[in-house]
Amino acid sequence: MASRRETIVVWGKTDVGRAIFFMLLSTLGFTLMNVFVKYLVHFNAYELVFFRSLGSLFFTMGFLWQQRIPFWGNQRKLLVLRGLAGVTSMTLFFMSIKYLPVGTSVSIRYIAPIFAAIFAVVLLKERIKGWQWIFFLMSFIGVIVLKGFDGQVSFVGLSLAMGAAIASGLVFIIISKIGQGDHPVVVVNYFMLIATLVGGVLAIPYWVTPQGFEWLFLLSLGVFGFFGQLYMTKAFQGAKTNLVAPFKYMEVLFTGVIGFFWFDEIYGLWSLLGIFLIVGGLVLNVWYKSRQVPSTT
Repeated sequence: MASRRETIVVWGKTDVGRAIFFMLLSTLGFTLMNVFVKYLVHFNAYELVFFRSLGSLFFTMGFLWQQRIPFWGNQRKLLVLRGLAGVTSMTLFFMSIKYLPVGTSVSIRYIAPIFAAIFAVVLLKERIKGWQWIFFLMSFIGVIVLKGFDGQVSFVGLSLAMGAAIASGLVFIIISKIGQGDHPVVVVNYFMLIATLVGGVLAIPYWVTPQGFEWLFLLSLGVFGFFGQLYMTKAFQGAKTNLVAPFKYMEVLFTGVIGFFWFDEIYGLWSLLGIFLIVGGLVLNVWYKSRQVPSTT
């Protein structure tokens, strides 16, 4: 009983509503980034990666300079590896949006925690609870439903989105290895710097010079991405993960609704069922992990 009362006291000092509001702002930021990528799909994915990263790099470099935090960090090999895995995931995800409804791409990318768990078992020798595997299987079945029963889902797009999720799962593992050894903004700054360089170099053969408002739209990708990341961090700092993490999946709903009205994207019954299974399995996994009491023995 003492521990429960202690938890209540702690929660009494935590503005959960504010944390949820921050998470919703985060999902809105990422949603706007996603739909703008869809709108700018006539640009090559490498050029989109370049502008998305360049926009965020302005904020991360400014923050590090203002706070007088060394740019290069302490664990440079891991930081570079995180950046390469991150730019791979971002590029594949942007490519997938060309072939899939944007809400479908977002849903598939969100299975990254499943691959992170697999990597954790193989590389870090961690153990995953039996129920977690069931919830992961539920999400995988959702992907199968999307492809197997919805003829509108492109195999190329599905493969690209799955590749993005795998690379993102590797990012989670690398970040866990970095731990507290480097400032979070240093980690993000490495990602943005590497993505800007890689995207910029690879975009050269396919470069299309933006016209008019396209400059604004392209540069806004980095702004929306940065503030999405910022408010997501604030949300997780303000309340327990199990209370705010499920609201992150509102990005799927927001993106799907905007995709429907802006791009006339149609989601059939099988697509909706597949997305429901994917998101449902991931939310159940968050809920289950939050109920596990760490062993004191």
